[in-house]
Amino acid sequence: MSALSFRGFTYMFLIVFLIWSSNFEACIARRGKHWRHSSRDASTALYKKKGKSYGNGHNKNHGGGSKPKPPSHKGTPTLPKPPSHKNIPSPPYPPPSNEDNPTAPPPKPYNGGHSSSTTFNVLDFGAKGDGKTDDTKAFQAAWAEACKVEASTMVVPSDYVFFVGPISFSGPYCKPNIVFQLDGTIVAPTNPNAWGRGLLQWLEFTKLVGITIQGNGVIDGKGSVWWQDNQYDDPIDDEEKLIVPLNQTVPSPPLPIQSELGGKMPSVKPTALRFYGSFNPTVTGITIVNSPQCHLKFDNCNGVMVHNVSISSPGNSPNTDGIHLQNSKDVLIYGSTMACGDDCISIQTGCSNVYVHNVNCGPGHGISIGSLGKDNTRACVSNITVRDVNMHNTMTGVRIKTWQGGSGSAQGILFSNIQVSEVQFPIVIDQFYCDKRTCKNQTSAVSLAGINYERIRGTYTVTPVHFACSDSLPCVDISLTSVELKPIQEQNHLYDPFCWQTYGELKTPTVPPIGCLQIGKPTNNRIQTDHDLC
Repeated sequence: MSALSFRGFTYMFLIVFLIWSSNFEACIARRGKHWRHSSRDASTALYKKKGKSYGNGHNKNHGGGSKPKPPSHKGTPTLPKPPSHKNIPSPPYPPPSNEDNPTAPPPKPYNGGHSSSTTFNVLDFGAKGDGKTDDTKAFQAAWAEACKVEASTMVVPSDYVFFVGPISFSGPYCKPNIVFQLDGTIVAPTNPNAWGRGLLQWLEFTKLVGITIQGNGVIDGKGSVWWQDNQYDDPIDDEEKLIVPLNQTVPSPPLPIQSELGGKMPSVKPTALRFYGSFNPTVTGITIVNSPQCHLKFDNCNGVMVHNVSISSPGNSPNTDGIHLQNSKDVLIYGSTMACGDDCISIQTGCSNVYVHNVNCGPGHGISIGSLGKDNTRACVSNITVRDVNMHNTMTGVRIKTWQGGSGSAQGILFSNIQVSEVQFPIVIDQFYCDKRTCKNQTSAVSLAGINYERIRGTYTVTPVHFACSDSLPCVDISLTSVELKPIQEQNHLYDPFCWQTYGELKTPTVPPIGCLQIGKPTNNRIQTDHDLC
């Protein structure tokens, strides 16, 4: 009896243990599921919180809290800290994309152009694409839908020509990371009535996060009607006054086409493609031609990327800058070709951490910092690197230009490995810049310091170096290394290197010798005030 009771008790204990064990495992499984669910909910909540701040543009920052950082380009390294300009390493960015060099960031994918829940083709919104019908409303309607969807794609398909008037693709309530897939051609109106009294831009993207314009398409500004009507109203580039043709001939303006209805275009000329107040805008692959004024402009933008872009207008088209930067930070431009009638790249006040490399420029006016300090304003520019650039048949090569009467500073600038061919003025600092016939003499000036030129080589047709610095605030810490520039007598008189109030160091012998550079620092250099500093 006792044996039976013991055996029964053992069986009962075994059954209870098995039941308890299965319940414990079920509890653990439920708990694990609960943990995974909580983790997913937490990440989703964080994502929604970020999306609310950036995608919908509701971050008013009333409480004085720190603003969130803009999202970074996927696959793109963070921009470097200001370079020391000593033994600077190879560019940390990917070089231009090609078959042998697949490291450039790939274009964002899209589904081939058919409208879906995330892809919006302008043809599905009534665009004709015949080059004559006004497709502006169709573009507005497609954008209105794309704006509502994060990472959506607005498609401008290939094999069509879209006639589009002035238009703004604007936030701040658009979702982030929209792709504007441009594979067709967009052309501007040549009817004066389409522009009213004049507009500053034609195609504008404002207050967006992560906007990307990519594709193989073309933006055609039809600029020649503007150049014809206003060719005598445009300012004169200062260095043109120094060019003395041997035969005193003056090039003729570009051959114009007639504006529609025979009317005159407004005196205010638009930029073809402008970005304003945007985080991480990207432009890649497209071609911009014949803008009435600047081709591509970034104003008050952060995290700008431009690569594999082609810009083209006649060399004598007035004020047709290739890329114009103003009040923009953390800018990367590479692998692009620019031929225009003004600066290939213009870097204006408020710009910092700008890196330009592997760019072809010409014709045009080279790569310029400025003009700075116009109308007695303060200008602040810092940490600019321009390297690995080819320039052919440009007026200037690498140039810094400031107005008399300005204040602020431009510093921490490196021009490296610049190859020039038949360039009139390869190296220029001009602190007496004036785009009019005459300008008033003033004592205050934008401070220029820490400007380094290394491996500037090639040929010039007027003068190799032109340093014209302020009497009251001379240029300091100017260094030249491995500068080799040889003359080519073409159609202009040749001049020796020129320096005025320029102090610095020749780190290696130069060709030709630049004996006018004053070694060291000025003895009577004026002490800067708070008004001068940035």
